[in-house]
Amino acid sequence: MIGKLTGTIDVVQSNTVLLDVNGVGYIVFASGRTLSKIGSKGDVCSLLIETHVREDHIHLYGFADAIEQEWFGILTKVQGVGAKVGLAILSVASPNDMALAIAAQDKAIFAKADGVGPKLATRIVTELKDKIANMDLSGAGATATPSLTNSAAQDDEGTIGEALSALVNLGYGRSEAMVAINHAKQNLPEDADLGALIKQGLKELTA
Repeated sequence: MIGKLTGTIDVVQSNTVLLDVNGVGYIVFASGRTLSKIGSKGDVCSLLIETHVREDHIHLYGFADAIEQEWFGILTKVQGVGAKVGLAILSVASPNDMALAIAAQDKAIFAKADGVGPKLATRIVTELKDKIANMDLSGAGATATPSLTNSAAQDDEGTIGEALSALVNLGYGRSEAMVAINHAKQNLPEDADLGALIKQGLKELTA
């Protein structure tokens, strides 16, 4: 089983890279996020590899970092999300964006990916909500998630939930509103009322 490849980039296409490793060319499927990071023809790069073996093919999926590889595994465990769709999602959203969207139950970011319709987007945020609460997302770009999950997502019926709803009703997306409310709560006294929380949240959004 191949876990990592290091070689010279031969060809980069829309969803694959041909990697020359000591004279052997490996076709590796990758997200747009990874392909934008690895360089161009002639550059040396290393990719973490997921090997999928089927009766009729062996496919290699490459990732620029461990957090993206972890999220590929998380996404593809959701019914209806295969490897192709998983890479499509990773191409339009960073791991941090996905974690925030799931915590906020905001399916819009997933619906932007090719192959993801409204029903599948809803299934993704629903099935993964509980899982991200217990995940160690300390990798690059994911440090904001635990505090959001523990504060806003778990208190959706209280003051935080009401403030979140108020900002959403003003036209802000649930993910960005959740970030603003979380920051606002950190900057206010513990006994701050709903009005103060909404006002500070708006300041965060317009800063």
